Amino acid sequence: MNTPQPADGAARNRVGLWLARPLASFHLVVTIAVLLTVLGLVMVLSSSSVEAVATNGSAYGLFTSQAIFAALGMVIFYLALIVPVRVLRRFSFPAFAVTVVLLVLVLIPGIGTLSQGTRGWFVVAGVSLQPSELAKIAIAVWGAHLLASRRAERSSTREMMIPLVPATLVVTLLIILQPDLGTTVSLAIIVLALLWFAGLRLRVFLTIVGTAAGLAVLLALTAGYRSARVRAFFNPGADPQGIGYQARQAKFSLADGGVWGRGLGQSRAKWSYLPNAHNDFIFAIIGEELGFLGGLAVIGLFGLFAYAGLRISLRSVDPFLRLLTATATTWIIGQAFINIGYVVGLLPVTGLQLPLVSAGGTSTATTLLMFGLIANAARHEPEAVAALHAGQDGRFGRLLRLPKPEQYTPSRGEAVRLDRRADPGRAAPRRAGAERGSGTAVRERPAPRGRAPQERARGRTTQPAAPQDQAPRRARRPARTTDSRDGRTGERGNRR
Repeated sequence: MNTPQPADGAARNRVGLWLARPLASFHLVVTIAVLLTVLGLVMVLSSSSVEAVATNGSAYGLFTSQAIFAALGMVIFYLALIVPVRVLRRFSFPAFAVTVVLLVLVLIPGIGTLSQGTRGWFVVAGVSLQPSELAKIAIAVWGAHLLASRRAERSSTREMMIPLVPATLVVTLLIILQPDLGTTVSLAIIVLALLWFAGLRLRVFLTIVGTAAGLAVLLALTAGYRSARVRAFFNPGADPQGIGYQARQAKFSLADGGVWGRGLGQSRAKWSYLPNAHNDFIFAIIGEELGFLGGLAVIGLFGLFAYAGLRISLRSVDPFLRLLTATATTWIIGQAFINIGYVVGLLPVTGLQLPLVSAGGTSTATTLLMFGLIANAARHEPEAVAALHAGQDGRFGRLLRLPKPEQYTPSRGEAVRLDRRADPGRAAPRRAGAERGSGTAVRERPAPRGRAPQERARGRTTQPAAPQDQAPRRARRPARTTDSRDGRTGERGNRR
């Protein structure tokens, strides 16, 4: 007789069966992106309504701008979802070069706009664009392309680091000149994730981490406002009405929310008690209005995204998609961790936004772009490719008319490495003329093995080699063997 399973066991079985579906990772990423975007729009409207009324006379001023960028981000999400991988890799370096030019132009007075002490925006027809957000995406995509190519060729440590690390230092210097410490921290997370997932040696990686940490401390102590934030973190009660006011008010908002929250739209801190309530400190408004459970739900969404992103990375066979997905996941989760960390008082205030939740048009659009690339990688999982080519698109895929993903074909260097891994004892050399991307490695034909041992085992002997002048004749006439048992001769392979 079958014993009924507990409810939690049945639920785990259903979740396991759902995750075993070919497109489960894709649906997870899309669902999380939509939920975080909708939550961000609702909380931006709630947290910015009072300030918008005082500034513009309408409660929907900042919300309208955020909604426009969210809609634009959804279009970018769709484009990132359908872009072929080869096109993405081909234009990765030109995109990086364009972002470097934009970072130079934004520093020029009259071209770049100064806001909140940072010259990091272009303002055209009332629409602002932050090129440092584009630089982060360009570094992630170009770095993944570069390291995937170098790793396939089994490059040295120096070849893996150059030109990625010097190019990143140039971009970092341009961002520091704005100055923007938060974006600098995000850029460091991206590069460190690229090098870690690319397989950089641990000693070299730890050296880079130590150097980056030393530079971060140096930057935190060189500028007045940055050093003041660090001092306020270690001594929050020293200046409660000055540099420590914002972090102090955020803790009060979280405490005021309790477990269940005051209710959506019922925040007190947004009435000019908490600066930047709609931007850097929006998690404090979430904790106040939705309570501990609401904040825990937001953290749970980011945790689920971390699982989905790393799952896609592990299941990808394309090294480029594997590196890009793992790096983008680490970047988004790291930024969310830093934002929530300084809101709750675990980290110094850095100015990083909560991805897809905080107000910020460029940040929202670029984050949705990265979500689209991760969803694109999910559709390139081997099981997903097989299911999609078998016609199992699903309602969502048929509605959006998504193209079939291309089957991954390894390059020559990757094929050689995979072949050696499959048969370590085989050391057959490869021809230098094998084409990259063919998926196969051309081997030189080995010398034919002689049959003397087999013939001796059967009691046979082979005739001596013919002289050089009989070589053409021997090539035309089949070799003959002598059977020692009966003395008869015959063609090889045809006994009489």
